[in-house]
Amino acid sequence: ILQLSFYFLFQVEFSYPPIIPGAGHDSNTLPEEWKYLPFLALPDGAHNHQEDTVYFHLPPLDGQQKCVYGVSCYRQMEAKALKVREADITRETVQKSVCVLSQLPLFGLIQAKLQLITHAYFEEKDFSQISILKELYDHMNRSLSCTALEGSQIYLGLSARDLILHFKHKVLILFKLILLEKKILFYVTPVKRLVETLMTVLSLFPGIIEHGLADSSHYQPRRSISEDFSSPEIISADEESLSMSTTDITNISKELEGRYDVSDQPDQSKPCNTTLDTHYLQPHAGSLLDSECEWETLEPHVMDEMEGKVDVAHSNMFDTDSGLPITVQPQSATGQGMLTSGLISGLQEDQYGLPLAIFTKGYLCMPYMALQQHHLLSDISVRGFVAGATNILFRQQRHLSDAIVDVDEARIQIHDPELRKMLYLSTADLRFADYLVKHVTENKEDVFLDGTGWEGGDEWIRAQFGLYIHSLLSSALQQDHERLLADYGTAFTSAWKITHNYRVWISNKHLAMASITPGHPFQGQYSVADVKIRLSHSMQNSERGKKIGNAVMSTSRSVVQTGKAVGQSVGGALTVAKSAMSSWFSMLAQPTAAVSASPQSAD
Repeated sequence: ILQLSFYFLFQVEFSYPPIIPGAGHDSNTLPEEWKYLPFLALPDGAHNHQEDTVYFHLPPLDGQQKCVYGVSCYRQMEAKALKVREADITRETVQKSVCVLSQLPLFGLIQAKLQLITHAYFEEKDFSQISILKELYDHMNRSLSCTALEGSQIYLGLSARDLILHFKHKVLILFKLILLEKKILFYVTPVKRLVETLMTVLSLFPGIIEHGLADSSHYQPRRSISEDFSSPEIISADEESLSMSTTDITNISKELEGRYDVSDQPDQSKPCNTTLDTHYLQPHAGSLLDSECEWETLEPHVMDEMEGKVDVAHSNMFDTDSGLPITVQPQSATGQGMLTSGLISGLQEDQYGLPLAIFTKGYLCMPYMALQQHHLLSDISVRGFVAGATNILFRQQRHLSDAIVDVDEARIQIHDPELRKMLYLSTADLRFADYLVKHVTENKEDVFLDGTGWEGGDEWIRAQFGLYIHSLLSSALQQDHERLLADYGTAFTSAWKITHNYRVWISNKHLAMASITPGHPFQGQYSVADVKIRLSHSMQNSERGKKIGNAVMSTSRSVVQTGKAVGQSVGGALTVAKSAMSSWFSMLAQPTAAVSASPQSAD
C-alpha cells in the first residue's frame, strides 16, 4: 500500500491520498510520528546536486506495528524555466521532491518507477499538473504485492559485487559489526550512494530486507530538548532487552510450544491482502585517522603457531593461484514458502530461524538520517543503530557511534580497542574474504556478466554469506561449539552470544539446522598461503602496513640507484632490494603484541 506526497521548502504541498484522514490533499499537517518526513524527503545538501534519491524509514503510526518504507526522488530547476510560476515561488531555483511511502521494502523497484515519473513531472514545468502523480499511485498499488519479496526484485540496485570490489575484506568486518548490534554510522554524499551501500550490506543477511526490518524504526520523535532528561518513565532499551535470560526465554518457549500450532498461522506463501482504505495509510578527528586501522594487523598467536605447524603437503591447500578445494554452495532452502511468525521476535522466520532478530528491541535501521534526528544517536531508548548520514556534524560526533564507515575511502573508524579486538579477522575469515574478492575480481572485466552471472555475481555473493551465517549458527548448537566457533574469532563469538539476536534465536528450536554442516566453511590447517594472505591483508589495509610498504618501495629505489652509481649490475641491486624487503617484513610482526595489548600506543 503506497502513499504519494510532494514536498517543497520542507513542508507537504500535496499528498494522495491525504496523510491525515479528513484533511485535504494540500494539507501540510503531519502526524507527530512523521514530523521529520519533509527533512527526509529533501535531504541535507540537496542544493549541491541536480537530482538524487533517498531511502528512509518512518515509525509506525498509533495502533500500527510495522515500519513504513519511504523512497524520495528530488530534482531542482531554474524558476524562470517554469511555464506557470506560482506566487510562492520566490527564489531563482525550485527544489521539489516526490515521495512514495510503502508497506513493502521494495526500494530499488519503487525508485526505478519513481525516478521516471519525477523526471516527467518536472518536464511539464507546471507543478499544478498532479494527475501524473495520482496515476503513479494507482499503478504501483496494482503492480506491487508481497509476492515481489520472494524474488530478486527486492535487491534491484543493490550490487553486492560493487560492494566487494570497493570494501574487499572489510565487508566481512561490517557484517560482524551488525551481528554484534553496534552503533554504526555510514557517511558519504550524495545520498543515493549512501543508502544503496547501507542497504547492500544488509542484503548479505538472509531475509533481513524482506522480513527483518518490520521493527527497525520504532522510535519516538523528541518534542523538546529537555525531554531526554526529564522523563523518569523511559527505560533503557539495553536494560529491557537484556533483562530476560536465555533460561527465561526458553521457559516461555516451552510454555507456548504446546498450544502453538503452525497450522493456525496465516498462510504466508499466499499474496498478502493489499486492499485498504485509500484515505489512510495503514502500514501492515585527526588522531583517530592515524590509528584507526591499526587493529587490522597480524594476529600474534597465528605467527607463533605458524613456525611449527606449517605442513608442506598442505602448502597449496588454500593458495588462490592454484584454486580452492572448497566450493561454497548456496542454501537453496530459504524457507520462503514456509514462513511462520517467531514466538519471541515476532518476525516472519524461515525454517532456520532467519532473519535474525537484529533490528528489534530498540536497534534501529535508518538508511538516511536527517540532521533533525540527531538526538536519536544518544536517545536512552535506542540501544543501537545502523544509520546513514551526509551531514558532517554526524561524523564529528564520533563518540556517539561505535564505528563510522567512510564509504568514499572504504575506511572503518573504530576507537574502542576492545571492539577492534572482537573484529580481528581469523585465518579462516581471511580465507573466506580472499575467496570472495578473488572470484569477484576475476570477473570484473567480464562485460557479459554485469552482476547477473552466478559465480562472482550478486546472488552468488549473498549465497556465500548465507552459508557463513548458517554455518555459524549450526556451530553454536554443537557440544564442542567452543572449538568450532574459534575459527570465527573467540572474542567475536563471546560478544555475539550476549546479543539480543543470538539469545532470541537460540531460545527456539530450528529442526532444519540439522542439515547444515557445523564449522567454518574455510576451516583447515594453517599453510604458507595463509601467511601470504595475512601479510597482504595487513600491508594493504593497516596504517603501519601502508607506511612499511612505502618504505620498502623507497628503499628499493634507493638501492637500485646506488647500484647503478657504483657500477653494480641491476640484478645485484635488485637482490639487495629483495633482502631489504625481507627485513621490513620481519619487522612487521615485531610490534604486533604491543598493538594488541595497547592499541592506543600503536603510533
